[in-house]
Amino acid sequence: MIIKVKKLREDAKLPTHGHPGDAGMDLYAMETVTIKPGEHYRFWHGFALEFKSGFAAIVKDKGSISKAGLHTLGGVFDAGYRGEYNTHLVNLSNKPYNVETGDKISQLVIIPVVIAKLKEVKKLSESARGEGKFGSTGKK
Repeated sequence: MIIKVKKLREDAKLPTHGHPGDAGMDLYAMETVTIKPGEHYRFWHGFALEFKSGFAAIVKDKGSISKAGLHTLGGVFDAGYRGEYNTHLVNLSNKPYNVETGDKISQLVIIPVVIAKLKEVKKLSESARGEGKFGSTGKK
């Protein structure tokens, strides 16, 4: 699959695969920021993408960032979106986290999607799970 990428800033570092065959492409910080415990920060990446309908770009956690207690929020980019990509991080730990310019802060995964149509009905079919919620399968 070919994805068109447009730099919106000259200093933007475009997404890269760390290893051949990796599902995710690394996204890089373009600024130095300290994210305090409980704080959110949105990093702009300085590029836009174009890819065909039937796919979406998802921004997800990097292992090293998540081990430190940071998590990505949001991060679903539709095929029709032509704006600047970003990573929204929240620090869920009890320690400040320093991000330096050029650090890998998230990963971008391109996935196929089903464009579903909803049909309102009066009743849904029965299933083995039924309306079972959180913990419905038990602890063991």
